[in-house]
Amino acid sequence: MIDTPKNLTRNILLGMFFGFVVGASFYYLDFFPDSLTSFITVYVFNLGGSVFINLLKMLIIPLVFFSLVSGISSLTSMQSLGNITLKTITLYLSTTAIAVTLSLVVGSIFKPGSGYSSDIAPPDKLPEGQGIYETILGIFPSNIIEAMAQNQMLAVVFFSILFGIALNKTNHLTGNFSNVFEKLNTVFMQLVIMIISFAPIGVFCLIGKFVITDGLDIFQEAFKYVILLICVLIFHALVTYALILKIFTKLNIVTFYRKMKEVAIFAFSTSSSAATIPVTLKTVQNDLGVNKNVSSFVIPVGATINMDGTAIMQGMATVFIAQMSGIDLTLIQYVQVVILAVVTSIGTAAVPSAGTITLVIILQQFGLPLEAIGIILAVDRILDMIRTSVNVTGDAAVACVVASSENLLDKEVFNK
Repeated sequence: MIDTPKNLTRNILLGMFFGFVVGASFYYLDFFPDSLTSFITVYVFNLGGSVFINLLKMLIIPLVFFSLVSGISSLTSMQSLGNITLKTITLYLSTTAIAVTLSLVVGSIFKPGSGYSSDIAPPDKLPEGQGIYETILGIFPSNIIEAMAQNQMLAVVFFSILFGIALNKTNHLTGNFSNVFEKLNTVFMQLVIMIISFAPIGVFCLIGKFVITDGLDIFQEAFKYVILLICVLIFHALVTYALILKIFTKLNIVTFYRKMKEVAIFAFSTSSSAATIPVTLKTVQNDLGVNKNVSSFVIPVGATINMDGTAIMQGMATVFIAQMSGIDLTLIQYVQVVILAVVTSIGTAAVPSAGTITLVIILQQFGLPLEAIGIILAVDRILDMIRTSVNVTGDAAVACVVASSENLLDKEVFNK
């Protein structure tokens, strides 16, 4: 077992705190010269944060590839892979449907858009996303090297599965070549540990970059929408996932959330499920006891299609914009929002603010004003950080459920 640096969570929290303090000091206090503020912003916060994110992203593709190939090549039955795939996708789509339904119900009850007025200008250019056709086609890459270079996760997962199956079937002909992938997987897990040793500094830079640029005034705009959305996100993370874990695994909920603190903080600071994959994989395998045969598939797929936090935002934003525009959505339209949010979540990129792209699709479907996205974007940065924490928590919860159902969860490791 590879050991994690001691007191890492405490040091990350300290890095986050000092990032807020230093960033807020430069944003709100006037006695710092502009040249110093500019230097700190560019060469400390921006550069430090970007370097840390790049180091994490550098490991995503090789870690996913070697982990998935080594896991599949060691399976004794291909039926197990089919079961894992079916359970994973079913759970992810189900939790997304629950998430968006929850946000629609809360939005309908508390009406965040009623009586709202704003002079926020619409965005200069609306984001463009890919449709379902392009998403499905992207699973089957014509050039796997190009797909890896562009971090096309579904394509990499698909190729890794095929490669792992082929290796499984030919292992006896290649002198147990799968052992090489097992060793490479161990090396990359060690690389993850080495890089997250610098997490407190990385988190300090990322949080400082956000605060020194935007300040802490996000709640001044669309206050009710922001508060309701945060409440639904927290409820889904702490109640929905807890119920799923309790019903399907009987695991200790407090232990699960205690061990997920580090991952949630990473996700919050990076706003990217993809960038958090190395940390999520390390935690799910080493701390939660999920077998790599499960985690190496569930986590990368979850970073791509499990967008519960994004679905909550889309549901709440749709209700908010409809109410603000004086439009009453019918029950049938609410059902359509749920279906659209679930379907479009599959094609949402695991990068910051990608949910705004799929929100355009939903607003267009119901004839809601697209210029209102300017209001959503104005308050979206901090909300996106919280959404990402919810998403990675869901990835880990689903990994535990799937592993438990396949008897691939080491409860001694989980309870340690």
